[in-house]
Amino acid sequence: MRADLDLTQSSIVEEATPVAVLTATIKEKIAERKTIVYQTLIDPTVVRIEGEKAKSKLFRRFLFKLNTPEEIQFSSIEKYYEPFVVVSGTYLIDYYRKCVYSVKVNKEAKEVILLEHTFRPAQNFSSDAESIISLKGEERLVKETRNFLILNRYGQDSKLNEFPSAPSEDNPQKLIKSYKMPEVAPDIDLEVIRKRITQRPNDISRIVDEELEIDERSVIYAPRFKVTYRCPRIGKEDYLEFDGVTLKQIKHRENSISAINMIASLPRGLLEAIRKWITTKLRLR
Repeated sequence: MRADLDLTQSSIVEEATPVAVLTATIKEKIAERKTIVYQTLIDPTVVRIEGEKAKSKLFRRFLFKLNTPEEIQFSSIEKYYEPFVVVSGTYLIDYYRKCVYSVKVNKEAKEVILLEHTFRPAQNFSSDAESIISLKGEERLVKETRNFLILNRYGQDSKLNEFPSAPSEDNPQKLIKSYKMPEVAPDIDLEVIRKRITQRPNDISRIVDEELEIDERSVIYAPRFKVTYRCPRIGKEDYLEFDGVTLKQIKHRENSISAINMIASLPRGLLEAIRKWITTKLRLR
């Protein structure tokens, strides 16, 4: 039997195909999280030697230059562990989206019969152009997204090429307790990777299947050394950090030094000169 349909007639979809509504719950498969503690491969004495080589980089934020490294004195060395979170997962969505197909037909055609349905072409007043019929339908697509992340304890990205590799300790829980290693929020990795990969397309009309699999979850504690130095001339401390696996210097920074304390340590004459310079600049604006 033929049915007369206008140009917006939808194409036929297989009714036997099971589909879900947009509010369907995602099927999740979540792996248990492991805890790993890296072995320390660098001896503290070697760290001390490396610290002596690099200590001249310290105290550069105090607006003065040290003439000799001997002015910087060793204060202490401390071993600690920095946690990192490793997580990987796959998100898959099988869905339908609405679409419209434009089919060119002879400009003189009054009707077109497709799949036992009659379509009336849109009238085209140009003598040279062909007529068009529009077929509304749905397309079924399957999209898969994978991701592998290394995060710091706060859920921020860490660079893969800067992350060390080392053998793991046999009894990580004992070391975690002994060194009072910082805890990592139990679901911070899941929150981050869900936001990264679990993103439904905007053009969904129906969902057939939706799955999220987290196949790797680990918290890795990497050993670090903090070498602290002091400068008696200004009464301040600063420190260097080294990787306990590779001896690579991580960064150096000051110990909670406020701008107020730094300015207060300047000579009174210099402070007055700075004040006059700022006042002059403000007047010229």
